[in-house]
Amino acid sequence: MFNRTSLQAAAALVSISLVTGCGVFSDSESAGDQRIVVGTTSSPTTLDPAAAWDNSWELFRNVFQTLVSFPTGSTTPQPDAADCKFTDTSSRVFECKLVEGLTFSNGHKLDAKAVQYSIERIRTINYKGGPNGMLGSLDKIETVGDRTVVFRLNKSDATFPFVLATPAMSLVDPAEYPADQLRADGKLVGSGPYVLDSYTERESAEMTKNPSYKGFADRKNGGVTIRYFDSSDAMVAALRKKEIDATYRGLTAEEVVALQEDKPENKGLQLVESTGADIRYLVFNTQDESVAKLPVRKAIAQLVDRDELVNKVYQGTAEPLYSMVPKGIAAHTTKFFDRFGSPSEEKAKKILRNAGITEPVSLDFWYTTDRYGSSTAAEFAELKRQLEESGLFKVTLHGKPWKEFQAGYQKGEYPVFGRGWFPDFPDPDNFVAPFVGKENVLGTPYESSRITNELLPKARRESDRGTVTDEFVEAQEIMVQDVRLLPLWQGKLYIAAGEDIGGSERALDPQTVMQMWELSRRASW
Repeated sequence: MFNRTSLQAAAALVSISLVTGCGVFSDSESAGDQRIVVGTTSSPTTLDPAAAWDNSWELFRNVFQTLVSFPTGSTTPQPDAADCKFTDTSSRVFECKLVEGLTFSNGHKLDAKAVQYSIERIRTINYKGGPNGMLGSLDKIETVGDRTVVFRLNKSDATFPFVLATPAMSLVDPAEYPADQLRADGKLVGSGPYVLDSYTERESAEMTKNPSYKGFADRKNGGVTIRYFDSSDAMVAALRKKEIDATYRGLTAEEVVALQEDKPENKGLQLVESTGADIRYLVFNTQDESVAKLPVRKAIAQLVDRDELVNKVYQGTAEPLYSMVPKGIAAHTTKFFDRFGSPSEEKAKKILRNAGITEPVSLDFWYTTDRYGSSTAAEFAELKRQLEESGLFKVTLHGKPWKEFQAGYQKGEYPVFGRGWFPDFPDPDNFVAPFVGKENVLGTPYESSRITNELLPKARRESDRGTVTDEFVEAQEIMVQDVRLLPLWQGKLYIAAGEDIGGSERALDPQTVMQMWELSRRASW
């Protein structure tokens, strides 16, 4: 039904060893019962899936189930809580048959009505910036008996199974989650591989194996502790002191480079690199006077030097990006380079002068201080330097913690702000559709009738996702003409771990979400 080959590169993983020896995993019971402690700088913003279209997914993937999912090595949705398929030829009727005997971790039954409730409450709550934006093609949900769920779509949408595979569509217990508001008691009940025993915001999450779990995950450890760090240097220090076993999300470029060096402090550590599809980009809020004029945005696009940015700040752990669809995903282009070429002060000045803009333009750039790692501040300092060196712009930088930052951009308070995107699923649709339309993930309306009313619907009729290149190439051309979004770079993902930890090379799925069950402690070295 879906094209696997064209998307396979997005999930490729390669391991880089920093140790001279190589351990041999033992299948002893004691190894599989060991607890793993993982550190990250990316803490959840919510414990309720109805509000989450962000890094909260890391926790959700490990404690909730979805109907279909992305087991390691897959780039198309595979059965999780159910076996699903389109039952028509126009990709508008999607039917799922639940695994028999499913229950939530509290013993309550997970049946077709619970599935219907879980998805419909996302639409009812309609949390701003939340996952309801992913359900635009859903018309209604029907149940047949206890185990069959039928999704009827209002238009053809071959990406709908990919949407159901995201942690945003986690299945929740109707008895535990209100139908019309978010759960606010700081607790979580799911049917996934682990049970969340305790959670302290911005500090830690304690998970143990869910004894009633029925799904694809082969849990190779006895449980996982996630520790949330405010800074990456504190996280790396904890790794070196063996206070944590592994890290995910948040390593700076300097730390990655340092971990690759043959130094005493790296003894006993390993680094695993994932060819990620995560991107970073600038958002222009055209409702703000400072960037409302297209020539201002074009001049910024003409000045930004991506090569210098990634070399100075990210030291080979990222590469320049010239379209919103990154390398490794079908329909990737270099449209921004094709249009603007190499950075040029002369061309930027001409763009502004032709628009009658003769004085330096004052801009406010906003970024989050604690979501994408501490390199973000250096990145924005470099952007400021590049723009101000031209004499055409005066840039003031503002940094805020993620929760405050998120609230601000959702209210439309920021003229220019930086965002990152970790894909919901490995398809070009997911690098275009979320950012356009009156309501999108940015909180800043970006209406393009050609993209939303013609190109996306046409592409979504094709279940063979390798045949939709033309539509997404044109969509990227429109995005270059509008300069509402400015792609900056495409990153790589790294897991640093102790040499006794196995499974890191399998722990990141095609959504770049951490599958904690793949991590294990090797029994002997």
